[in-house]
Amino acid sequence: MDITFASPSAGDLTHSSSTSSGSSMPTRPVKIIPLQHPETTSNGSSAGVCSFSSSSSPSFWSNSLVSGWRGKIRRMTFIDWIEIFLPCCRWIRTYRWREYFQIDLMAGTTVGIMLVPQAMSYAKLAGLEPIYGLYSGFVPVFIYAIFGSSRQLAIGPVALVSLLVSNVLSGIADSSDALYTELAILLALMVGILECIMGLLRLGWLIRFVSHSVISGFTTASAFVIALSQAKYFLGYDIDKSSKIVPIIKSIISGIDEFLWPPFVMGSIILAILQTMKHLGKSRKHLRFLRVMGPLTAVVLGTTFVKIYHPSSISLVGDIPQGLPCFSIPKSFHYVKSLIPTAILITGVAILESVGIAKALAAKNGYELDSNQELFGLGVANIFGSFFSAYPTTGSFSRSAVNHESGAKTGLSGIITGIIMGCALLFLTPLFEYIPQCALAAIVISAVITLVDYEEAIFLWHVDKKDFLLWTITSTTTLFLGIEIGVLVGVGVSLAFVIHESANPHIAVLGRLPGTTVYRNIQQYPEAYTYNGLVIVRIDAPIYFANISYIKDRLREYEVVVDKSTKHGPEVQRIYFVILEMSPVTYIDSSAVQALKDLHHEYESRDIQIAISNPNREVLLTLSKSGLVELIGKEWYFVRVHDAVQVCLQHVQNIKEASNAPDPSPEENPSFFQRLLKQKGMDASVAELESGNNKPFDPKNIDPQLEPLLFRKP
Repeated sequence: MDITFASPSAGDLTHSSSTSSGSSMPTRPVKIIPLQHPETTSNGSSAGVCSFSSSSSPSFWSNSLVSGWRGKIRRMTFIDWIEIFLPCCRWIRTYRWREYFQIDLMAGTTVGIMLVPQAMSYAKLAGLEPIYGLYSGFVPVFIYAIFGSSRQLAIGPVALVSLLVSNVLSGIADSSDALYTELAILLALMVGILECIMGLLRLGWLIRFVSHSVISGFTTASAFVIALSQAKYFLGYDIDKSSKIVPIIKSIISGIDEFLWPPFVMGSIILAILQTMKHLGKSRKHLRFLRVMGPLTAVVLGTTFVKIYHPSSISLVGDIPQGLPCFSIPKSFHYVKSLIPTAILITGVAILESVGIAKALAAKNGYELDSNQELFGLGVANIFGSFFSAYPTTGSFSRSAVNHESGAKTGLSGIITGIIMGCALLFLTPLFEYIPQCALAAIVISAVITLVDYEEAIFLWHVDKKDFLLWTITSTTTLFLGIEIGVLVGVGVSLAFVIHESANPHIAVLGRLPGTTVYRNIQQYPEAYTYNGLVIVRIDAPIYFANISYIKDRLREYEVVVDKSTKHGPEVQRIYFVILEMSPVTYIDSSAVQALKDLHHEYESRDIQIAISNPNREVLLTLSKSGLVELIGKEWYFVRVHDAVQVCLQHVQNIKEASNAPDPSPEENPSFFQRLLKQKGMDASVAELESGNNKPFDPKNIDPQLEPLLFRKP
């Protein structure tokens, strides 16, 4: 409801000499919307105000939150509880066998055919025997189909996690030792426990602080390291294991005398075939099956060539145990402390890769996905997998994309993939003995080529140079200083950018758009005009201890640096009012409140008044509890910027008139008619100044919707 508000006299804000009652400056009513203030105590408060205060108290919010959870729990049925712990029940209850089964069967079979050779390749990348890659693509797939909430995500061994495993374990044990395998399995258990804890405590939001630029730069650099680590199978001689690009290149150059042509030619041909099939499968829909058949084709071609020609210079996979994995408890727990950093890093990669792609696939297929439930499902899959000789697994970009493109509808496609892996373990392992290692290396290189995200770097260069710098720093440090340091530096710089943005928030000086009562950033809207004697500042961030000093410095700067090129209103030479538009401010802490008190006293000593516009309920309650509302004055809190401008502009006009008016003479006694004409003229001039129009004022031309200063009723 609008009310008429008569602003205080000019004498309250200036030290000008007082005038007699016959010549005092007339006040004029201003139409504003009243701001409801909270009361910090209930004594003497009205019922409505008491309700406002109690509903804003922390105890109210905590009680309402608890009561909301209680109500939600009470409304949950037995089926709802089952679906929380077993998300697979959601699609089992609504499964359409005639419509979905054939599609899920084809999708699961497709991914299974793709996973068998990839699993062996990634196991070799991790420094393990190929059989452990097959184990990692078996049990975790079944467990995730039960506990995972995504219906299209394909989990199993992936290149990036395999590189992380190799990088940390190679510094503890030799890859040929049994300890190396035990530590890889123990790492799966640790990763699973961490993922479950984060899922249960709903801590998945922590990863939001890692910028996408960091992820892209990290994966791009890792792709180069992974590809170079597979070069030994192409070149025919061993190279040093390292997560840094310089030692790998030095090792390649130093051993060039041992170069062998046969594995290089075979690996290059298979890699070319893989890339050609992938390109045709992506670019032409009717040849989509070629993308899936690429890894299997590489294995078949390599094995056929070896069986026919028996080249002695090409190394083979060798004997692979036949049969399903046996249950066993992970060992070597005394190495847990040294594996914690890598477990945390792999968990972070799992959140970034798996949860990110799972959310995207859920959105495309029209169902909701809880990221914390997804994280819990990945953790359970890794925990169970560790009891069946699996190393850490997570969601795969490439296989999940193939699963989605194949039309997978539910988690049954994952179960079909697990069955394919089980059949491979039971019946096909004797055939894997003759697979050339250069063919598996070609599969790895073909897979990681897609991780080189140069398009993202080009995009960032054109859109945001700061994010491009972050991408460059992360990729460079990962390449030259190692994976762990690269991640730490990338995350550290990313957090530094977040802290810098938080400590240096965007602050805008607002001006009025011509012909409206709308106030916008004068940098964004050059046509917006400001008023002499007052400055309107919008703070676009929460106000707290880290940024209050910056905000105070900017306010002082706006007070001193006055651009008169676009100013209207009374011609005064200084600032009398600072209007703070606080609608974007969602939170204010005690340090900021104390700083605002200091700023108020500082302004008061220079005859400057603070006015606050549109604070939200929580901010206003904090200001009220701290005494800042009473200190500044309730009459200086407004619902709209325009309300504050109306009141402040009238004060500025009164100040100017008071400073220019001569001392009243005792002989002067103007008549009522003369005082009325003087008041009408002042009202018209102020309305003209507020409108920003330099033309002669005509009350007939005023649009009532623009809400100019109101005239006193005769």
